[in-house]
Amino acid sequence: MTPIKSITRLLFLSAIIILAGCASGIPISTNTKYPIEVLYDNQPLDRPYSEIGVVEITSEDSLTARQTQDKRMMYRGNDAKTKELLTARLVIKAQKIGADAIINVKYKYYTSVKSEGYMLSGLAVRYRGE
Repeated sequence: MTPIKSITRLLFLSAIIILAGCASGIPISTNTKYPIEVLYDNQPLDRPYSEIGVVEITSEDSLTARQTQDKRMMYRGNDAKTKELLTARLVIKAQKIGADAIINVKYKYYTSVKSEGYMLSGLAVRYRGE
C-alpha cells in the first residue's frame, strides 16, 4: 500500500470513529450544582421516587460562517458552559412540574451539512415519603 493510500485510509477511519462518537452522545459535566438533583445516564438514585414524566429540550440552528470557514467544519458542538446552561433550562422545566430530581439525563448533539442541533432529556421524579 502506498503512503498516500495509507494516510487516506487512516484519515477515513479516524473520521468514522469521530462520527460514531457523536452519534452516541457527548458527555456532560457533573460538577455543577443545581436546585434539584441531576443524575446522568445510569447513575442510580438511592431514594424511593415516583415518576412524573420525561422532560426534554431541543434546538436546531443553521451553521454559522465561522463553522464552515473554507468549506470545512471548523467549530462544532456546545462547550461545557453551554451544556450546563442547557441543563439549567431542563432543571427549570422539571421544577415547574414539581420534580425533586431528574434521572437518566442524556445529551445528544448532531451536525449536518447545513445545521446543528441538540436534545437534552431526562425523567423528572418526585421523592416519596418526605
